Formats: sequence, structure tokens, C-alpha cells
Amino acid sequence: MTPNHPHISEHARSAGLAPDGVRVVITVPTFRRPDHLIATLNSLEAQQKGRDTAVIVMDNDAEGLEGAHAAANWLKTSQLQGIVIVAHQRGNCHAYNAGWETALAEFPNFAHIAVIDDDELAGPGWIDALVETAQRCGVDLVGGPQVPVFADHALDCWRRHPVFTPHYTQTGVVPILYSSGNVLIARRVLDAMPQPFLDPGFNFIGGGDSDFYRRAKARGFTFGWCAEAQVMETLPSRRAEFSWLNARSLRNGAISAIIEKRQRPGFSGRAKTLAKSLALLAASPFRGIGLGLETRSAVIGLYHTQVALGRLMAEFGLVNEQYRNPESN
Repeated sequence: MTPNHPHISEHARSAGLAPDGVRVVITVPTFRRPDHLIATLNSLEAQQKGRDTAVIVMDNDAEGLEGAHAAANWLKTSQLQGIVIVAHQRGNCHAYNAGWETALAEFPNFAHIAVIDDDELAGPGWIDALVETAQRCGVDLVGGPQVPVFADHALDCWRRHPVFTPHYTQTGVVPILYSSGNVLIARRVLDAMPQPFLDPGFNFIGGGDSDFYRRAKARGFTFGWCAEAQVMETLPSRRAEFSWLNARSLRNGAISAIIEKRQRPGFSGRAKTLAKSLALLAASPFRGIGLGLETRSAVIGLYHTQVALGRLMAEFGLVNEQYRNPESN
């Protein structure tokens, strides 16, 4: 049964779903992208997993329900079984939390939970690669690359921008993860972490995943990276526009400062965060020249300055809520 939560409701489920046999749960948050959601689900079905794998789709548009209706129809004919729920509270953290809470309530024996976004397509063997890396490396959380694919291939040069490039390139143990768009999490992590798992304070700025990983690391959980577990992220042309790249870069800086202040509360911690921000701003022109020469792009070279400015803006509560209006994101 879905969790006893007034902000989560079940919309549909596969006929004959056998929850006790599910070992891997794949969660898919969605918001007003029904067509691409179906493409995402098709890529999951192509993983050719049996009844030990299930999907949970979390529609975060309680008014329109386009994703919920599309996913419910898809489940009627899919070999991959699952549940469609509605996360009635707006915000990506609420959507993730609803999916993870439902997994705990519905599937008593699952060992891993995975996340893929509704604008991504899972590559061949995606879920198997994540699970194999978790077992071989003995880690609790495993991330994989989100490969940017612009709708207009003439914009592919922007794939070199740091907002699109993965933090790691080699498979193995890593210090920490940063994104939840392609991740596998062991059940024991969710069992140990307090709820809500992702802090709703990050709902519209992003960074709830980074904050979750930071808290998980503080509890002793370990991280890995699987370069082979790729997902293809479909990017609209607007994400190559300067306004979007600037907003995302400033936001990245703000998130890093917010998380650091949470790690080091109090006046002393805030002073250290501010000092780091000022140091990064002082160094950013030199780092930017190197990045600009490497990528042959003056716009990309601005990234380090934008991050430093975003950190300083966060000191005054000026944080860009890029997820407030998803249609423009």
C-alpha cells in the first residue's frame, strides 16, 4: 500500500504486481513532460528486467496529471511493472520523497532504489551496471554520467560547459556524489536517513540531492561512480542560451555556499564560507582564462566567476529558483 500520507495518492498500478519479489525499484519523477516520460519508460523496459524490478512514477502536477495518465496507460501493456503516484506538494524534493516513501511502503524486500529523470533515456544495461558497481566496489550509493543531448545538434559545442560535464570519468570509489538524475541507492541508506529524505527547502533551487549526499556521508555511507551506466539527457535549445547558463552557474555557486553553511553553522562557519567565496572570486579570472582557452569559449570561461558570485549572492539571500517555473528551465 502507498504511504499513509495526505500529500501522496496512488493513481495506477500494474495488474498482478508482486511487491514481495521486487529487489530493485526505479523511481521516475515527472512534471508536464508526458511524451518524454513515455520515452524514458520505454528505455527502462528495454533493460529487459524481470519481476524483480519495478518502477514508481511520481507525477508532481496534481492539477494536470498528464504524466500520471500517460504512465498509467503505459503500464497496461508494459512488461516492466510498477505504480504511478501523485505527489501533491509542488517541488522536486517532494516528488523524490514521495517516490522513496512509496518504495519503502510497497516493496518490503527491495535492496536498491534508482532514480532517472523524465527527460533522460537509460542506456543499454544501465541498471545492471549500477548494481554491479555497487556490489563490486562495496559502496552504498553509485552515480553515473548524464550525457547531454541537445535537440539541436548544432549546439553540441556547449556540452563542454561545466554545468553539463560529469564530476568523474572513471569507474570506482569516489568521495561523494552531486546529482540524483542517475543514481542507485542501497536500501540501508534510506532505512538510516531521517525523513523527509530531501530537504524541501531546496525544492525550487535544486541541491536537495547534494545536501542529502552530504548528510549520508556524515553518517558513514560510501559512494561510487559507474562510467558505463550512462543516461542520455535531452536538452532544449534554451539551455544553450547565456541567460540559462548564467542562471545555472550562479545557482551552483549558491547551493555550494548554502550546503557549506549547513555543515558549519554559527558565526565562525559563516565567516569561513564567506572567506572561501572571496578567495574563489579572486582566483576566478585566472581559472576562467584557463577554462576559456581549454574550451575555446569566452562564455564557458566565465563559469568560475559566476559560481563565486553565486556564492556571495547567497550570503544576502539572493538565490535563483530555477525550478520555480519548470517550463523555462
